[in-house]
Order: sequence, then C-alpha cells, then structure tokens
Amino acid sequence: MRYLVWILRLVVFVVVLMFALKNTGPVDIRFFADHVITGVPLIVVMLVVFVLGAVFGLLLAAPAIMRKRREAARLRRDLAKLESKSVQVSVPPASTAPETVAPLAPL
Repeated sequence: MRYLVWILRLVVFVVVLMFALKNTGPVDIRFFADHVITGVPLIVVMLVVFVLGAVFGLLLAAPAIMRKRREAARLRRDLAKLESKSVQVSVPPASTAPETVAPLAPL
C-alpha cells in the first residue's frame, strides 16, 4: 500500500510538472483594487498556487491529526494503567499457601 501511495504521488508530480513546463508564457496577474503584475511566467503562477494549495490543505488537516494523536496518547496511557493493574491483581500473595485458602478435596 505504501508503494502505491508513492507511485500515485510521483504520477501527480510528473503530470503537474509536464503541464507547467508546457505553459511558460507570460501572463498578467490582477489582484483586487486594480493592482496588476504584468509579465509573470505562468509556470511561476502555477507553482505558487500549487504550493499554497498544499499548505492550506495541511492547515485544514492539522486539527484532525492533532486530535488523533492526543487520543492515541490517551489510549496508550489507559492501556498502560490497565496492564499495570492486571499485573498487580494476578500476582498471588506469597505468604499464604494454596491449601490454607481452599483445602484439597478428598479423592
């Protein structure tokens, strides 16, 4: 599965790179309030938009990732507590012999 994800990433990267290399002509960028930047190569615009999209995607995914990490840490702590309790409960006291607790039944 890991290799499939890396192959998919590589394919997406190559497709974006090929598309960008085919579109290198100069373009005008118009912002709000009639602010214009002229003669910017389209490949630069596409790269900036791609990077901004990746950053915004990571920012949107960050809260869910942090929530899952906190939950996993809490579950690990709970598991460690339960394991320590089960070890403490399963160890019989060494001072009493089993025959004194419940005598053996006659045959």
